[in-house]
Amino acid sequence: MAYAEPGLTIGISGPSRQRLTHRLMRLGLALYGARSVFIRPGARVDVSLLDGLILSGGTHVHPERYGRKPEVTARFDRMRDTTDWHLLEECQRLHLPVLGICRGAQLINVFRGGSLCQNVTPLRVNTRHRPLLLPLQTVRLVRDSLLGQIMRATTIGANRIHSQAIKRLGQGLRVVAIDNDYFVQAVESEEGQWLLGVQWHPEYLLYHPMHRRIFECFVEQAREYKLQRLGRSEGPVL
Repeated sequence: MAYAEPGLTIGISGPSRQRLTHRLMRLGLALYGARSVFIRPGARVDVSLLDGLILSGGTHVHPERYGRKPEVTARFDRMRDTTDWHLLEECQRLHLPVLGICRGAQLINVFRGGSLCQNVTPLRVNTRHRPLLLPLQTVRLVRDSLLGQIMRATTIGANRIHSQAIKRLGQGLRVVAIDNDYFVQAVESEEGQWLLGVQWHPEYLLYHPMHRRIFECFVEQAREYKLQRLGRSEGPVL
């Protein structure tokens, strides 16, 4: 008997132009059978047509979103903040799986009522503040967590391309990874929705099976979500 699997569509929210990082995300999704659509700032998207959402990295979240004024010189994109905020609202309403990467993880935290440290550079003691594309940053994971199950480890190497970090934790979130200076490196939801935010960039580490599993597990969850939405776990082609 033949079985058919419905096609998966993942939204990738980003800036006005796609960059290498977004092409790598699309590759990471395609490796596990998901197609993707790129969502630009200001785009009107019917989120109910998506099976999952990735909030990608980029400009700083404007501090007004968490009741502060800018304390550093940085690039902001208010239209993208608004677009991503709306996407998160819809994903929360629909219980859509969400993966936040770097800025995406920070926005998830702000969306849940948390705040950000606008500049971690002067606060580093045990780590040097410099960009790392290679997985040379030590990150410690909570074993009993979604991320711990995905990575199958309690200590990993990750890259680092950020100058902001989560400060006050948002409601319904759990810290599941930190670096050697105790800056938050990952959060996930405690409220049932598949919601994971990582501070590093796994799309640049697709050559590494451990980081590739983030995309694999995200696509698996999107597939399960779609099958549940269709009202079946598995069914024959009629």
